[in-house]
Amino acid sequence: MPTSDKIAEFIKRASWIRKMFEEGARLKKEHGAENVFDFSLGNPNVEPAEDLKQALVKAASDRSPGVHAYMANAGYADVRAAVAAKIKEDEGIALDERMVIMTCGAGGALNVVLKTVMNTDDEVIVPKPYFVEYSFYIDNHGGKTVIVPSKADFSLDLAAIESAITAKTSAVLINSPNNPTGKVYPLSQIVELAQLLERKSVQYGRPIVLISDEPYRAITYDGAIVPSVLKAYRNSVTVTSFSKDLSIPGERLGYIAVSPEMDNLDSTLDGLVLCNRILGFVNAPALMQRAVKGCLRSIVDVSIYKRRRDRLYNALSEFGYECEKPEGAFYLFPKSPIPNDVDFAAVLQKKLILTVPGTGFGGPGYFRIAYCVSDHTIEGSLKGFKEAIDEVKA
Repeated sequence: MPTSDKIAEFIKRASWIRKMFEEGARLKKEHGAENVFDFSLGNPNVEPAEDLKQALVKAASDRSPGVHAYMANAGYADVRAAVAAKIKEDEGIALDERMVIMTCGAGGALNVVLKTVMNTDDEVIVPKPYFVEYSFYIDNHGGKTVIVPSKADFSLDLAAIESAITAKTSAVLINSPNNPTGKVYPLSQIVELAQLLERKSVQYGRPIVLISDEPYRAITYDGAIVPSVLKAYRNSVTVTSFSKDLSIPGERLGYIAVSPEMDNLDSTLDGLVLCNRILGFVNAPALMQRAVKGCLRSIVDVSIYKRRRDRLYNALSEFGYECEKPEGAFYLFPKSPIPNDVDFAAVLQKKLILTVPGTGFGGPGYFRIAYCVSDHTIEGSLKGFKEAIDEVKA
């Protein structure tokens, strides 16, 4: 079957993580898996909490009539009500079940939101570095991705965002804690961004939606707090998944939460539910919805990720790498010690260390390390990280 020119180009742009995965498979076969230190994938290796495992068994054992039937396209009402109650408690904003739509992961949620709010040829502003698939999702629905820089510490550059807003801007898409940098945007910046979007919405006569992608919201360190976007800005939507905080990425369960102050709230909710269906997601996984309902507080042991962050960050800093200390998620994004991040990733590969060049995230000159890996992988990699930087600086 022929591949369209657009998809062929997308394959090239999305290939960095895939390339690292394939290279890892080759190296593991050649050298043994225990001798290859693979930091390429953000695939959490911390096991889900025991109560979630028990809840899953209980849900699977339910033989009630109709338990496997179709549900409302927004998801089970009782699950959505439980999620809304958690958001209300955590963020101090009064949502009800109507404002929560269960989805097939955060990726499904983003596609549903973008299809709902965008017109053809609309623009969505995305600060870089960013998760590479954002631009593909935006293109899925006829939009254009407008990439803007962030500041040197990876915080939002509000002046750059303001300069990028035009009459065609339908949304700004942010990700906090950020993949690949681990940056948590502070409340002051979220408030300033909200004020900016309010002004620009009035100027252009259309509400600019703030979309916040928050799958790492529960994974933060050193007292960092992820501000409530829903509370800060009325035309806001958050999307998330249970992949990272419950450590169930393969189950593809997430949700959309909509500000109760959203302009045209009822039609927005109707649009989200419709798009959830017509994009082919139809219903989020029923079994997992039933399982997570009572486990919304069952967060993985974040101290494990913190310990791994500290070990790796401290060691790399001692070796001479420059890196902002991540406040959340489970990624380090060090500066490449040579200008070409792709070349440095190749140097690390020779040490049997797999990382992803920052070029793949719109952040050339850096590289991403996913430390959601075993302690063996971290400890075994340190000698190679030191040798690599010593070699290129010699």
